[in-house]
Amino acid sequence: MQTEALLALVEGELNERKALDLTVLDVREKTSFTDYMIVVTATSNRHAKALCDYVEIKVKENGILPLGMEGDMNSDWVLLDLGDVIVHAMTKEARDHYTLEKLWTVGEPQIQIAA
Repeated sequence: MQTEALLALVEGELNERKALDLTVLDVREKTSFTDYMIVVTATSNRHAKALCDYVEIKVKENGILPLGMEGDMNSDWVLLDLGDVIVHAMTKEARDHYTLEKLWTVGEPQIQIAA
């Protein structure tokens, strides 16, 4: 499966499972271990784990074997490694604390919008 098709499959499943604030980070120019990171907010620890579980089932149905998953029902951050796409499902508190989007956009030009 092509990377863009995998990305679309994962996005679709996360949207169907009510993930909040889905953000796709294109990190191809920043790292060699993945092409895209998807960061989503979950409503609870259990929701974060369920989101990754559903994505894992969906990609397996399409012939993709995940490389690994970190986190469990008690985790506020669950990571699913699909190789070219990594999913970060986090509670709002964890997402606000770790600010992955900010970390992975360091050095990019910032756009200022005039008021």
